[in-house]
Amino acid sequence: METRRALHFVFKVGNRFQTARFFRDVLGMKVLRHEEFEEGCKATCNGPYDGKWSKTMVGFGPEDDHFVAELTYNYGIKNYKLGNDFKGITVASSQAVSNARKLKWPLTEIADGVFETEAPGGYKFYLQNQSPPQSDPVLKVTLAVSDLQKSLNYWSNLLGMKIYEKNEEKQRALLGYADNQCKLELQGIKGAVDHAAAFGRIAFSCPQKELPDLEDLMKREKQKILTPLVSLDTPGKATVQVVILADPDGHEICFVGDEAFRKLSKMDPTGNQLLEDAMAADKSDEWFAKRIKR
Repeated sequence: METRRALHFVFKVGNRFQTARFFRDVLGMKVLRHEEFEEGCKATCNGPYDGKWSKTMVGFGPEDDHFVAELTYNYGIKNYKLGNDFKGITVASSQAVSNARKLKWPLTEIADGVFETEAPGGYKFYLQNQSPPQSDPVLKVTLAVSDLQKSLNYWSNLLGMKIYEKNEEKQRALLGYADNQCKLELQGIKGAVDHAAAFGRIAFSCPQKELPDLEDLMKREKQKILTPLVSLDTPGKATVQVVILADPDGHEICFVGDEAFRKLSKMDPTGNQLLEDAMAADKSDEWFAKRIKR
């Protein structure tokens, strides 16, 4: 399955200014592209909303070989209730630790050289005060699962991920499609996984010809398919095919055809300016302020 790769994690964000400050100024990521949409996404990329929204991709380098964050902003929605589903993203970057200290962004040392911090909205990030051991500083995404063995069966046997580490006692497992890619860590919890309203989505790519087979496999195995194979258009950019799945705990998983996605995800040098312009033009804060005063 080396032809598959981890792409990004989708965060729903309520405050683009503060979110951009965290990802750009604290973590040190760059805006790779920014896209505005007038109506909701056919594959519910922006959640169960049908209004105007934007997507901002941020990362330490190009999407071709870096795991990035997709920041989804639904106009007029200021916050999302967090569940217990997303446990955090681990980043190896002494620069990010230094940036956080300079900006007085809250940091808590939880182990020697490992700091916990939060992105706006309450999303946890773990910063390792060291140089990255691989070209991409994003090391892993941690998701909660209610039954580790059942989840391992799904992610490894059905989705073809390699198990890199497994610790039954700590109820943890580390999986991935390649040694030098961002990994997926599954963390067992007691009780049910609650996605609340802030639920995210993890995305992977595979050769486009594999998408129908993947969909058929999930049908045969009686697994949940949230969005059957569909084509998604981005104004002025490549059309991509995706299928959206859900694992046993309801974590959303997007598989996208790699060839078209590489064209769609080319870095846009105007991305940062497009985000700045969109934030400047967004008057929803003023609109909300007036509504609250009444």
